[in-house]
Amino acid sequence: MVENAPRKSPVPVWAYVVGALVLLLCLCGVAGVIGFVALRDKAEHGASATGTPGGGDPAVPWQEQLAGISGVQAYTPGALSRKHVAEDAATYPQSPPVGGDHADVWQNCQGTVYSAPLPNARAVHSLEHGAVWIAYRPDLDAAQVKKLSDRVAGHDYMLMSPYPGLDAAVSVQAWGYQLKVDSVDDPRIDAFVTAARINAGPEPGAPCAGGTTETGPLK
Repeated sequence: MVENAPRKSPVPVWAYVVGALVLLLCLCGVAGVIGFVALRDKAEHGASATGTPGGGDPAVPWQEQLAGISGVQAYTPGALSRKHVAEDAATYPQSPPVGGDHADVWQNCQGTVYSAPLPNARAVHSLEHGAVWIAYRPDLDAAQVKKLSDRVAGHDYMLMSPYPGLDAAVSVQAWGYQLKVDSVDDPRIDAFVTAARINAGPEPGAPCAGGTTETGPLK
């Protein structure tokens, strides 16, 4: 007589429930880690109110984004000289300048709002590091200047200053690029900053700290 094999006990329902909960918790943990890393990377790369570097459509190169902004002038960025010279020896065909020979000390550009004009040669060095420089006509009223400073203050790779003799209300510079507009509310300012900030500089990773905040002659 052949004995029947012992029947296996069915897996209780609670075991399936526990297994599903464990799997769900694991998936939530992985998603949390991915989200944390993404947010950390965004913070480390200097996200700002005016957009992240290379913002806009990620499928469109930043150069094409700039080219698509009406009024942007390009000055052959790769052909601009990058030599260090004495501040008073640097001359520029554009006003404000967009690149070329510059001082060996840069103007700090950590979202720095200057109330006095900057030496061109130091501001150009900041552009080389990837900064965007917002220059404005000194006769703008306080409310207009405040709108500009709100775009700049606290945002790395940005600086702002008055510019005597400016032929527009606002002029925005990156290395090799310039946009002049007649209103502080012009949306092209933000579009320019979004595309050019950090990206346009020929020295990626160069700092905005460690230069100077002095606006007069250096001793």
